[in-house]
Amino acid sequence: MDANRILLKLSGEALAGDKHQGFDEKTVLEVASQVKKAVDEGKQVAIVIGGGNFWRGRTSENMDRVKADQIGMLATVMNCVYAADMFRTVGLKTRIMSPFVCGNVTELFRKDEAVSALENGEVVFFAGGTGHPYFSTDMSTVLMAIEIEADVILSGKAIDGVYDSDPKTNPNAKKYSTMKMKDIVDQQLGVIDLASAVLAMENHMPMLLFGLNEEESILKAMTGKSNGTYIEA
Repeated sequence: MDANRILLKLSGEALAGDKHQGFDEKTVLEVASQVKKAVDEGKQVAIVIGGGNFWRGRTSENMDRVKADQIGMLATVMNCVYAADMFRTVGLKTRIMSPFVCGNVTELFRKDEAVSALENGEVVFFAGGTGHPYFSTDMSTVLMAIEIEADVILSGKAIDGVYDSDPKTNPNAKKYSTMKMKDIVDQQLGVIDLASAVLAMENHMPMLLFGLNEEESILKAMTGKSNGTYIEA
């Protein structure tokens, strides 16, 4: 995998570490140090972060879905503000862009500005999802990757790739080293949501799913040394 411009997707839980909620500074600094090594080697890195360390959808059936999704969008903004500041402490320059006005906390996404920042060695965080309810951060990840013309999406997961069955319950589960996005769509494998997989397939956006908990997993993924599953578009 030869990729120069990368869209890195991290779950909100990844920022929480073993605490599972909020932020774990040690964990985020470890992520930042790996990204810095990649940027120092000339990689252009944009990042989307989920909001699951703060909010995971409606808390009850009485809550309006739109409002619940809006809270989730704001959770991703908080995550990006925190992560961007932690990245700054390791010597990286960062920008936070969102699809909606958020005071002076973020700036409105513009493709030309985002690409220019990436070319200047800045790490660009895309906060706020798509700006609309009913869309997951998987969708905003694929959408932003397409818009900035990324070479690949790197998606850090709790599991180290795509398997033919659940490796937690089947010790003989087979892991795929490569597969096609069409297989994800046709078999509805659930590694990303179906609408996002279709968008990636139609726009020829490849993806690498890798285990986030492995040592230097992000750096390995960015330098083509990961043993995750590469999904051809």
